[in-house]
Amino acid sequence: MTPAIPRALLACLCLTAMPPLHATAEPAKDAVAGVWPIARLQSETPSFQIEDPDAPIQSLVYAGEPITGKSTVGGPTQVFAFYASPATLGLAKEGETFPGIVLIHGGGGTAFSDWVWLWAKRGYAAIAMDLSGHRPPAPKFDEKGEKISDNGHPRETRTRLEKGGIDQGHGEKFDSIGGSIDDDWPYHAVANVMKAHTLLRQMPGVDPERTAVTGISWGGYTTCLAASLDDRFKAAVPVYGCGFLHEGESVQKPSIDKLGERRAAWIAAYDPSSHLGKCNVPTFGVNGTHDIHYVIDSYAKSYALVKGPRTFRIQPRMAHGHPPGWAPIEIGIFVDSILKGGIPLPVVGEMNVHAETATVPFTSETKLVKAELFYTSAEGKRSNREWKSIAARIADGKAIADGLPADANTWLMTLTDERGAMVTSAVRMR
Repeated sequence: MTPAIPRALLACLCLTAMPPLHATAEPAKDAVAGVWPIARLQSETPSFQIEDPDAPIQSLVYAGEPITGKSTVGGPTQVFAFYASPATLGLAKEGETFPGIVLIHGGGGTAFSDWVWLWAKRGYAAIAMDLSGHRPPAPKFDEKGEKISDNGHPRETRTRLEKGGIDQGHGEKFDSIGGSIDDDWPYHAVANVMKAHTLLRQMPGVDPERTAVTGISWGGYTTCLAASLDDRFKAAVPVYGCGFLHEGESVQKPSIDKLGERRAAWIAAYDPSSHLGKCNVPTFGVNGTHDIHYVIDSYAKSYALVKGPRTFRIQPRMAHGHPPGWAPIEIGIFVDSILKGGIPLPVVGEMNVHAETATVPFTSETKLVKAELFYTSAEGKRSNREWKSIAARIADGKAIADGLPADANTWLMTLTDERGAMVTSAVRMR
Protein backbone atom coordinates (compact mmCIF):
# COMPACT_ATOMS: atom_id res chain seq x y z
CA MET A 1 0.00 0.00 0.00
CA THR A 2 1.16 3.53 -0.68
CA PRO A 3 0.48 6.79 1.11
CA ALA A 4 -2.52 8.77 -0.11
CA ILE A 5 -0.25 11.78 -0.76
CA PRO A 6 3.48 11.50 -1.49
CA ARG A 7 5.61 12.64 1.41
CA ALA A 8 7.60 14.93 -0.86
CA LEU A 9 4.40 16.77 -1.68
CA LEU A 10 3.51 16.90 2.00
CA ALA A 11 6.87 18.47 2.69
CA CYS A 12 6.20 21.08 0.06
CA LEU A 13 2.77 21.80 1.50
CA CYS A 14 3.93 22.26 5.07
CA LEU A 15 7.07 24.25 4.34
CA THR A 16 5.97 26.56 1.56
CA ALA A 17 2.19 26.84 1.49
CA MET A 18 1.87 28.10 5.03
CA PRO A 19 2.69 31.62 6.24
CA PRO A 20 5.67 32.21 8.54
CA LEU A 21 5.36 30.30 11.79
CA HIS A 22 4.80 33.36 13.97
CA ALA A 23 2.24 35.03 11.71
CA THR A 24 -0.89 34.74 13.82
CA ALA A 25 -3.76 36.97 14.79
CA GLU A 26 -3.58 39.04 17.95
CA PRO A 27 -6.21 38.33 20.60
CA ALA A 28 -9.06 40.77 20.95
CA LYS A 29 -8.13 43.62 23.26
CA ASP A 30 -11.37 43.15 25.18
CA ALA A 31 -10.90 39.39 25.59
CA VAL A 32 -12.15 38.20 28.96
CA ALA A 33 -11.71 34.99 30.91
CA GLY A 34 -14.13 32.30 29.83
CA VAL A 35 -14.62 33.71 26.33
CA TRP A 36 -12.77 32.22 23.38
CA PRO A 37 -12.61 33.66 19.82
CA ILE A 38 -14.27 30.55 18.43
CA ALA A 39 -14.84 31.84 14.88
CA ARG A 40 -11.16 32.72 14.50
CA LEU A 41 -9.89 29.52 16.07
CA GLN A 42 -12.10 27.45 13.77
CA SER A 43 -11.41 29.33 10.55
CA GLU A 44 -7.71 30.25 10.64
CA THR A 45 -5.31 27.37 10.09
CA PRO A 46 -2.23 28.06 12.22
CA SER A 47 1.10 28.19 10.44
CA PHE A 48 3.28 25.16 11.15
CA GLN A 49 6.52 23.43 10.28
CA ILE A 50 7.10 19.69 10.06
CA GLU A 51 10.67 18.79 10.87
CA ASP A 52 10.90 15.50 8.92
CA PRO A 53 8.04 14.78 6.48
CA ASP A 54 9.37 11.25 5.91
CA ALA A 55 9.09 10.25 9.58
CA PRO A 56 6.28 7.83 10.48
CA ILE A 57 5.54 10.00 13.52
CA GLN A 58 6.12 13.59 12.54
CA SER A 59 7.32 16.29 14.91
CA LEU A 60 5.83 19.67 14.16
CA VAL A 61 5.60 23.11 15.71
CA TYR A 62 2.56 25.29 15.12
CA ALA A 63 1.69 28.85 16.04
CA GLY A 64 -0.14 28.99 19.35
CA GLU A 65 -2.18 31.77 20.87
CA PRO A 66 -0.19 34.99 21.24
CA ILE A 67 0.68 36.48 24.60
CA THR A 68 0.71 40.26 24.87
CA GLY A 69 0.42 40.89 28.59
CA LYS A 70 2.71 40.40 31.56
CA SER A 71 4.05 36.99 30.52
CA THR A 72 7.73 36.88 29.66
CA VAL A 73 7.07 35.47 26.18
CA GLY A 74 5.49 38.61 24.76
CA GLY A 75 3.96 37.88 21.36
CA PRO A 76 3.24 34.75 19.34
CA THR A 77 3.90 31.39 20.97
CA GLN A 78 4.94 27.97 19.70
CA VAL A 79 3.20 24.65 20.36
CA PHE A 80 4.94 21.34 19.80
CA ALA A 81 2.93 18.35 18.54
CA PHE A 82 3.35 14.81 17.27
CA TYR A 83 1.32 13.86 14.21
CA ALA A 84 0.81 10.49 12.55
CA SER A 85 -1.73 8.94 10.20
CA PRO A 86 -2.15 5.87 8.00
CA ALA A 87 -0.40 7.95 5.32
CA THR A 88 2.69 8.75 7.41
CA LEU A 89 2.89 5.08 8.42
CA GLY A 90 2.73 4.02 4.76
CA LEU A 91 -0.51 2.12 5.35
CA ALA A 92 -3.03 4.26 3.46
CA LYS A 93 -4.58 3.07 0.22
CA GLU A 94 -4.52 5.28 -2.86
CA GLY A 95 -7.05 8.08 -2.44
CA GLU A 96 -8.11 6.91 1.01
CA THR A 97 -9.43 9.36 3.55
CA PHE A 98 -9.46 8.71 7.27
CA PRO A 99 -10.92 10.24 10.43
CA GLY A 100 -8.91 12.38 12.80
CA ILE A 101 -8.52 12.65 16.55
CA VAL A 102 -7.03 15.25 18.90
CA LEU A 103 -5.23 13.83 21.95
CA ILE A 104 -4.89 15.99 25.08
CA HIS A 105 -2.44 15.07 27.83
CA GLY A 106 -3.02 15.49 31.54
CA GLY A 107 -1.19 17.35 34.28
CA GLY A 108 2.54 16.73 34.17
CA GLY A 109 2.12 15.15 30.75
CA THR A 110 3.17 16.14 27.28
CA ALA A 111 2.61 15.15 23.67
CA PHE A 112 2.89 11.36 23.84
CA SER A 113 4.16 9.68 20.68
CA ASP A 114 2.92 6.30 22.00
CA TRP A 115 -0.63 7.66 21.98
CA VAL A 116 -0.33 9.04 18.44
CA TRP A 117 1.11 5.72 17.25
CA LEU A 118 -1.77 3.81 18.83
CA TRP A 119 -4.41 5.86 16.99
CA ALA A 120 -2.57 5.94 13.67
CA LYS A 121 -2.41 2.14 13.83
CA ARG A 122 -6.17 2.19 14.36
CA GLY A 123 -6.57 4.07 11.08
CA TYR A 124 -6.80 7.63 12.37
CA ALA A 125 -4.87 10.81 11.77
CA ALA A 126 -3.83 11.77 15.29
CA ILE A 127 -2.32 14.92 16.72
CA ALA A 128 -1.06 15.23 20.30
CA MET A 129 0.21 18.61 21.42
CA ASP A 130 2.20 19.72 24.46
CA LEU A 131 0.25 22.32 26.44
CA SER A 132 3.11 23.47 28.63
CA GLY A 133 5.49 25.11 26.14
CA HIS A 134 7.81 22.09 25.97
CA ARG A 135 8.76 19.32 23.59
CA PRO A 136 9.34 15.68 24.60
CA PRO A 137 12.07 13.36 23.31
CA ALA A 138 11.84 12.20 19.70
CA PRO A 139 10.24 8.78 19.15
CA LYS A 140 12.46 5.77 18.52
CA PHE A 141 11.78 2.59 16.59
CA ASP A 142 13.19 -0.93 16.63
CA GLU A 143 14.77 -2.74 13.68
CA LYS A 144 11.32 -3.90 12.52
CA GLY A 145 9.98 -0.36 12.45
CA GLU A 146 7.81 -0.81 15.52
CA LYS A 147 7.71 2.02 18.01
CA ILE A 148 9.66 1.70 21.23
CA SER A 149 7.42 2.78 24.08
CA ASP A 150 8.62 5.92 25.84
CA ASN A 151 5.60 7.33 27.70
CA GLY A 152 7.51 6.92 30.96
CA HIS A 153 10.41 9.16 29.94
CA PRO A 154 11.82 11.48 32.65
CA ARG A 155 10.32 14.97 32.58
CA GLU A 156 13.78 16.53 32.58
CA THR A 157 14.33 15.14 29.08
CA ARG A 158 11.71 17.60 27.77
CA THR A 159 13.05 20.88 26.46
CA ARG A 160 11.51 24.32 26.64
CA LEU A 161 10.54 25.84 23.29
CA GLU A 162 12.11 29.21 22.50
CA LYS A 163 8.63 30.73 22.29
CA GLY A 164 6.84 28.21 24.49
CA GLY A 165 3.58 29.39 25.97
CA ILE A 166 1.98 29.02 29.38
CA ASP A 167 3.34 26.27 31.62
CA GLN A 168 0.96 23.86 33.37
CA GLY A 169 1.50 24.54 37.06
CA HIS A 170 -1.21 25.31 39.62
CA GLY A 171 -0.34 29.00 39.48
CA GLU A 172 -1.03 29.15 35.76
CA LYS A 173 -4.22 27.09 36.11
CA PHE A 174 -5.76 28.96 39.03
CA ASP A 175 -3.90 31.94 40.48
CA SER A 176 -3.70 33.87 37.21
CA ILE A 177 -7.45 34.53 37.06
CA GLY A 178 -8.29 38.21 36.91
CA GLY A 179 -7.27 40.87 34.44
CA SER A 180 -5.59 39.72 31.26
CA ILE A 181 -6.13 36.17 29.97
CA ASP A 182 -2.50 36.07 28.83
CA ASP A 183 -1.39 34.01 31.83
CA ASP A 184 -4.49 31.82 32.08
CA TRP A 185 -3.52 28.25 31.25
CA PRO A 186 -7.14 27.10 30.71
CA TYR A 187 -7.66 29.77 28.05
CA HIS A 188 -4.48 28.89 26.18
CA ALA A 189 -4.99 25.13 26.54
CA VAL A 190 -8.45 25.17 24.97
CA ALA A 191 -7.48 27.69 22.29
CA ASN A 192 -4.40 25.70 21.29
CA VAL A 193 -6.44 22.49 21.21
CA MET A 194 -8.87 24.17 18.82
CA LYS A 195 -5.94 25.35 16.71
CA ALA A 196 -4.63 21.78 16.59
CA HIS A 197 -8.09 20.64 15.51
CA THR A 198 -8.18 23.22 12.72
CA LEU A 199 -4.73 22.11 11.61
CA LEU A 200 -5.66 18.42 11.77
CA ARG A 201 -8.68 18.99 9.53
CA GLN A 202 -6.38 20.43 6.84
CA MET A 203 -3.86 17.59 6.83
CA PRO A 204 -3.62 15.40 3.71
CA GLY A 205 -6.10 12.53 3.68
CA VAL A 206 -8.07 13.68 6.72
CA ASP A 207 -11.85 13.83 6.42
CA PRO A 208 -12.61 17.11 8.22
CA GLU A 209 -16.16 16.01 8.98
CA ARG A 210 -14.98 12.96 10.97
CA THR A 211 -12.99 14.16 13.95
CA ALA A 212 -13.01 13.39 17.67
CA VAL A 213 -11.23 14.53 20.81
CA THR A 214 -10.07 12.64 23.89
CA GLY A 215 -8.05 13.73 26.88
CA ILE A 216 -6.84 12.31 30.17
CA SER A 217 -7.10 13.92 33.64
CA TRP A 218 -6.45 17.64 33.04
CA GLY A 219 -6.75 16.62 29.41
CA GLY A 220 -10.20 15.23 30.22
CA TYR A 221 -11.01 18.55 31.85
CA THR A 222 -9.83 20.33 28.70
CA THR A 223 -11.82 17.89 26.55
CA CYS A 224 -14.97 18.92 28.43
CA LEU A 225 -14.30 22.56 27.56
CA ALA A 226 -13.19 21.93 23.97
CA ALA A 227 -16.19 19.71 23.19
CA SER A 228 -18.52 22.33 24.67
CA LEU A 229 -17.03 25.13 22.58
CA ASP A 230 -15.94 23.48 19.31
CA ASP A 231 -18.97 22.05 17.53
CA ARG A 232 -16.85 20.54 14.74
CA PHE A 233 -16.05 17.49 16.87
CA LYS A 234 -18.31 14.52 16.25
CA ALA A 235 -17.29 12.59 19.37
CA ALA A 236 -15.62 13.33 22.69
CA VAL A 237 -14.03 11.03 25.28
CA PRO A 238 -13.04 12.82 28.49
CA VAL A 239 -11.14 10.37 30.68
CA TYR A 240 -11.47 11.19 34.40
CA GLY A 241 -12.13 14.88 33.62
CA CYS A 242 -15.23 16.70 34.80
CA GLY A 243 -16.41 19.94 36.33
CA PHE A 244 -17.56 21.08 39.77
CA LEU A 245 -13.92 21.09 40.85
CA HIS A 246 -14.88 23.68 43.46
CA GLU A 247 -17.16 21.25 45.30
CA GLY A 248 -16.86 18.04 47.27
CA GLU A 249 -13.55 16.25 47.73
CA SER A 250 -11.68 17.16 44.54
CA VAL A 251 -7.99 17.76 45.14
CA GLN A 252 -8.42 20.94 43.08
CA LYS A 253 -10.93 22.49 45.49
CA PRO A 254 -8.36 23.98 47.94
CA SER A 255 -6.62 25.83 45.09
CA ILE A 256 -9.94 27.27 43.96
CA ASP A 257 -11.02 28.20 47.49
CA LYS A 258 -7.74 30.08 48.01
CA LEU A 259 -8.71 32.47 45.22
CA GLY A 260 -11.02 34.29 47.63
CA GLU A 261 -12.88 37.05 45.83
CA ARG A 262 -11.66 35.67 42.49
CA ARG A 263 -13.11 32.22 43.14
CA ALA A 264 -16.45 32.88 41.45
CA ALA A 265 -14.69 34.34 38.42
CA TRP A 266 -12.57 31.19 37.95
CA ILE A 267 -15.61 28.94 38.26
CA ALA A 268 -17.60 30.98 35.74
CA ALA A 269 -14.72 31.13 33.30
CA TYR A 270 -12.93 27.81 33.54
CA ASP A 271 -14.83 25.19 35.49
CA PRO A 272 -16.42 22.78 32.97
CA SER A 273 -19.70 22.98 34.89
CA SER A 274 -20.10 26.47 33.44
CA HIS A 275 -19.80 25.19 29.85
CA LEU A 276 -20.97 21.55 29.63
CA GLY A 277 -24.56 22.66 29.19
CA LYS A 278 -23.51 23.77 25.69
CA CYS A 279 -22.07 20.35 24.80
CA ASN A 280 -24.09 18.62 22.07
CA VAL A 281 -21.29 16.23 21.08
CA PRO A 282 -21.83 12.49 21.70
CA THR A 283 -19.75 11.99 24.84
CA PHE A 284 -18.20 8.88 26.37
CA GLY A 285 -17.26 9.54 29.98
CA VAL A 286 -14.55 7.28 31.41
CA ASN A 287 -13.67 7.34 35.11
CA GLY A 288 -13.17 5.24 38.22
CA THR A 289 -15.23 4.92 41.38
CA HIS A 290 -12.38 6.05 43.63
CA ASP A 291 -10.72 8.83 41.64
CA ILE A 292 -9.46 11.60 43.92
CA HIS A 293 -8.91 14.18 41.18
CA TYR A 294 -12.35 13.98 39.57
CA VAL A 295 -14.58 12.66 42.31
CA ILE A 296 -17.56 10.55 41.33
CA ASP A 297 -20.26 12.88 42.71
CA SER A 298 -18.83 15.88 40.84
CA TYR A 299 -18.47 13.62 37.81
CA ALA A 300 -22.14 12.62 37.92
CA LYS A 301 -23.30 16.23 38.24
CA SER A 302 -21.07 17.29 35.34
CA TYR A 303 -22.31 14.79 32.78
CA ALA A 304 -25.93 15.37 33.71
CA LEU A 305 -25.43 18.78 32.05
CA VAL A 306 -24.37 17.40 28.65
CA LYS A 307 -27.05 17.84 26.00
CA GLY A 308 -25.69 15.31 23.52
CA PRO A 309 -25.89 11.51 23.81
CA ARG A 310 -23.96 10.19 26.83
CA THR A 311 -22.28 6.85 27.40
CA PHE A 312 -20.40 5.88 30.56
CA ARG A 313 -17.63 3.54 31.63
CA ILE A 314 -17.08 3.88 35.36
CA GLN A 315 -14.64 1.19 36.39
CA PRO A 316 -14.37 0.13 40.01
CA ARG A 317 -11.02 1.41 41.29
CA MET A 318 -9.74 2.44 37.85
CA ALA A 319 -6.10 3.57 38.10
CA HIS A 320 -5.36 7.23 37.34
CA GLY A 321 -2.70 7.91 34.73
CA HIS A 322 -1.92 8.31 31.05
CA PRO A 323 -1.45 4.67 29.94
CA PRO A 324 -4.43 3.51 32.08
CA GLY A 325 -6.41 6.39 30.58
CA TRP A 326 -5.84 5.46 26.95
CA ALA A 327 -5.89 1.68 27.45
CA PRO A 328 -9.66 0.87 27.63
CA ILE A 329 -10.78 -0.85 24.43
CA GLU A 330 -14.15 0.85 24.76
CA ILE A 331 -12.65 4.20 23.75
CA GLY A 332 -11.69 2.94 20.29
CA ILE A 333 -15.01 1.11 19.91
CA PHE A 334 -16.97 4.25 20.79
CA VAL A 335 -15.06 6.52 18.42
CA ASP A 336 -15.14 3.90 15.64
CA SER A 337 -18.91 3.59 15.99
CA ILE A 338 -19.35 7.30 15.25
CA LEU A 339 -16.55 8.03 12.80
CA LYS A 340 -16.23 4.68 11.03
CA GLY A 341 -19.69 3.17 11.29
CA GLY A 342 -18.45 0.45 13.66
CA ILE A 343 -20.62 -1.65 15.94
CA PRO A 344 -21.50 0.63 18.86
CA LEU A 345 -21.25 0.03 22.56
CA PRO A 346 -24.44 -1.12 24.27
CA VAL A 347 -26.87 1.69 25.01
CA VAL A 348 -27.82 1.80 28.68
CA GLY A 349 -31.13 3.23 29.82
CA GLU A 350 -32.12 4.84 33.09
CA MET A 351 -31.89 2.66 36.17
CA ASN A 352 -35.05 1.89 38.11
CA VAL A 353 -34.88 0.86 41.76
CA HIS A 354 -37.86 -0.79 43.42
CA ALA A 355 -37.40 -2.03 46.96
CA GLU A 356 -34.08 -3.91 46.78
CA THR A 357 -34.10 -4.58 43.04
CA ALA A 358 -32.20 -2.44 40.53
CA THR A 359 -33.18 -2.77 36.88
CA VAL A 360 -31.34 -1.27 33.92
CA PRO A 361 -32.78 -1.51 30.39
CA PHE A 362 -30.37 -1.71 27.46
CA THR A 363 -30.16 -2.19 23.72
CA SER A 364 -27.17 -3.81 22.11
CA GLU A 365 -26.00 -5.07 18.75
CA THR A 366 -23.67 -7.44 20.59
CA LYS A 367 -24.45 -10.12 23.13
CA LEU A 368 -24.14 -9.13 26.77
CA VAL A 369 -22.33 -11.74 28.82
CA LYS A 370 -22.08 -10.16 32.25
CA ALA A 371 -23.73 -7.53 34.44
CA GLU A 372 -22.97 -6.44 38.00
CA LEU A 373 -24.38 -3.95 40.45
CA PHE A 374 -21.67 -2.08 42.35
CA TYR A 375 -22.57 -0.10 45.44
CA THR A 376 -21.24 1.40 48.63
CA SER A 377 -22.94 2.00 51.95
CA ALA A 378 -19.81 3.43 53.51
CA GLU A 379 -19.35 6.99 54.67
CA GLY A 380 -16.27 9.20 54.70
CA LYS A 381 -13.98 10.20 51.88
CA ARG A 382 -15.18 8.75 48.59
CA SER A 383 -11.74 7.60 47.50
CA ASN A 384 -11.55 5.42 50.63
CA ARG A 385 -15.01 3.86 50.63
CA GLU A 386 -15.41 0.13 50.27
CA TRP A 387 -17.60 -0.94 47.34
CA LYS A 388 -19.34 -4.28 47.02
CA SER A 389 -20.88 -6.05 44.04
CA ILE A 390 -23.94 -8.13 43.28
CA ALA A 391 -24.17 -10.36 40.21
CA ALA A 392 -27.04 -9.34 37.95
CA ARG A 393 -29.06 -11.49 35.58
CA ILE A 394 -29.65 -10.52 31.96
CA ALA A 395 -33.14 -11.10 30.56
CA ASP A 396 -35.46 -9.47 28.04
CA GLY A 397 -33.24 -6.47 27.37
CA LYS A 398 -32.66 -5.73 31.04
CA ALA A 399 -29.95 -6.24 33.64
CA ILE A 400 -31.56 -7.03 36.99
CA ALA A 401 -29.85 -7.19 40.38
CA ASP A 402 -31.54 -8.12 43.64
CA GLY A 403 -30.28 -7.19 47.07
CA LEU A 404 -29.38 -3.50 46.91
CA PRO A 405 -29.17 -2.57 50.61
CA ALA A 406 -31.46 0.14 51.90
CA ASP A 407 -28.44 1.99 53.28
CA ALA A 408 -26.55 2.08 49.96
CA ASN A 409 -25.68 5.68 49.15
CA THR A 410 -23.97 5.34 45.75
CA TRP A 411 -24.36 2.68 43.09
CA LEU A 412 -24.17 1.84 39.38
CA MET A 413 -24.61 -1.12 37.04
CA THR A 414 -21.86 -2.44 34.76
CA LEU A 415 -22.69 -4.34 31.56
CA THR A 416 -20.06 -6.25 29.58
CA ASP A 417 -20.52 -7.62 26.07
CA GLU A 418 -18.92 -10.49 24.18
CA ARG A 419 -16.10 -8.22 22.99
CA GLY A 420 -15.10 -7.59 26.60
CA ALA A 421 -16.36 -4.02 26.30
CA MET A 422 -17.89 -2.61 29.46
CA VAL A 423 -20.36 0.24 29.83
CA THR A 424 -22.21 1.41 32.90
CA SER A 425 -25.34 3.12 33.94
CA ALA A 426 -25.17 6.68 35.17
CA VAL A 427 -24.19 6.94 38.85
CA ARG A 428 -27.09 6.94 41.31
CA MET A 429 -26.87 8.52 44.75
CA ARG A 430 -29.06 9.18 47.77
